[in-house]
Amino acid sequence: MGLPGWLILMGALTAIGPISIDMYLPAFPEIARGLSTNSNEVERTLAAYLVGMASAQLIYGPLADRFGRKPPLYGALVLYILASAACALAPSVEFLTLSRIAQAMGGAAGMVISRAVVRDHYNTQEAARALSMLMLVMGVAPILAPIVGSQVLALAGWRGIFVVITLIGLVLLITVWKVMTESLPPENKIMLSWGNIFRTYSGLLSHRRFALFAFSGGMGSATLFGYIAASPRLFIEHFGVSPQTYGLLFGINACSLIMGSQVSARLLRRHRPEKLLPWALALMMSAGVAALALTLLELANLVVIMACMMGFMFSQGFVGPNSAAMALSDQGRQLGSASAMMGTITISCGAMAGMTVSLLTAPGPLPLALIMGCCTSAACLLGAMARGTARSV
Repeated sequence: MGLPGWLILMGALTAIGPISIDMYLPAFPEIARGLSTNSNEVERTLAAYLVGMASAQLIYGPLADRFGRKPPLYGALVLYILASAACALAPSVEFLTLSRIAQAMGGAAGMVISRAVVRDHYNTQEAARALSMLMLVMGVAPILAPIVGSQVLALAGWRGIFVVITLIGLVLLITVWKVMTESLPPENKIMLSWGNIFRTYSGLLSHRRFALFAFSGGMGSATLFGYIAASPRLFIEHFGVSPQTYGLLFGINACSLIMGSQVSARLLRRHRPEKLLPWALALMMSAGVAALALTLLELANLVVIMACMMGFMFSQGFVGPNSAAMALSDQGRQLGSASAMMGTITISCGAMAGMTVSLLTAPGPLPLALIMGCCTSAACLLGAMARGTARSV
């Protein structure tokens, strides 16, 4: 399957999250100095972003099912642009935190609507392949964002990073206006009411198959966001690498994610998603438990942590798209709301992991290793439970 133009645009919209998160990671120490605060407070701006993204997705799902996929993107991208500009002008860490929440509430629409658009076009197995290819497009962002961010940091300081993010939002708004076409047929639009919204979301949470696949993928993402939150302090402050080297190491891990997603896309030509998930989850848990065990044995140096993270990222390239496709496989007319709920679960798990990392004051790799060991084990257990409810689609 090739990459049609609309799918590339969906990848770019999904990449808003990685761009907004990863580009400013090398600047954490500089932001702390510039705003006269500490690294833990700056790490909480990341957790705040995740909280804003998780909550906003619940709003965009029903809007996308009622008004179509395209109209909600306009308002969301305008909010994203304004909030990004506010981040660049932040006079304090508290103002930056609030601006990051608003920025996340604007950027959340891209994640929700892109998944819904993919399911508008494809069935379950084709959607899993498309989401794997989508990960290739959005996977470029975690590679380039820290590298670009470290270079902008050197040239224009940490505020310049948010100026660049503002310009990216403006380009995406123009592209959606010029290129994107509506994918939701008028007859599939549903009425918008608080009662319908509550019934839809409560029904999704009580849908055992949907919830288990969504939470299994969410715990994998929790490990990813725990790594994102912990890595600046761990790599730059503990291991002593430069911001530029940190960007390269971050890119290496992102390459592992892309490799996993592309191997997944190829295997999906012959195998169904439910057949691939058990193996991917087992590999994910092995990487997480190995990181925790080696840390407890005081054997976790930079090379060991990188090796465990690369194993995790490769398996996440399988788990992310396949668990999403399985969760959304039979949601019919409520695809937008189902995508929103799944995104909220995923980002909420990530926010809790990021907040946990910021609260753990133990030195070295222990905070990250704890997140890796616990969350990957939970993902594997939930995946095993989900397989018991799965049916052929």
